[in-house]
Amino acid sequence: MTVTETEITSPGVDACASAPRAHPRPEGQDQYTISEVVAFTGLTAHTLRWYERIGLMPHVDRSHTGQRRFTNRDLDWLSFVGKLRLTGMPVAHMVRYAELLREGDHTFEERRELLEATRRDVRTRIAELHDTLAVLDHKIDFYAGARRAPERPSA
Repeated sequence: MTVTETEITSPGVDACASAPRAHPRPEGQDQYTISEVVAFTGLTAHTLRWYERIGLMPHVDRSHTGQRRFTNRDLDWLSFVGKLRLTGMPVAHMVRYAELLREGDHTFEERRELLEATRRDVRTRIAELHDTLAVLDHKIDFYAGARRAPERPSA
């Protein structure tokens, strides 16, 4: 899944259209309170405020009383950030990606390189997990076979 400048900044464009949504959104609604976003995403209000403070979500709108008003675009972005978190991408790299996105299309190559580096890291971790799984499978097979073998009387 690739997210472009247009996908994040254009109103009405779903940045993660191919990604399944964990929680259905109300039909026709495009403004959410922080508590609604907490319910949709599973993130805490503290995390959402922190994301805003560090520049990962600086575009969150506010009502005339100062209450945060999240949009579907914000929820799409949070979904993408969640995927980046699952990759193990450091928060500093996520913030850098967000900064590059806001800077415009001239940062396209740098954003692509950042995502490609993350993909390489993920593939390395997947290979390590496959090796680990093979070791676990071997041990499980060993113990399953040991259980089936008849006990020998002690001499």
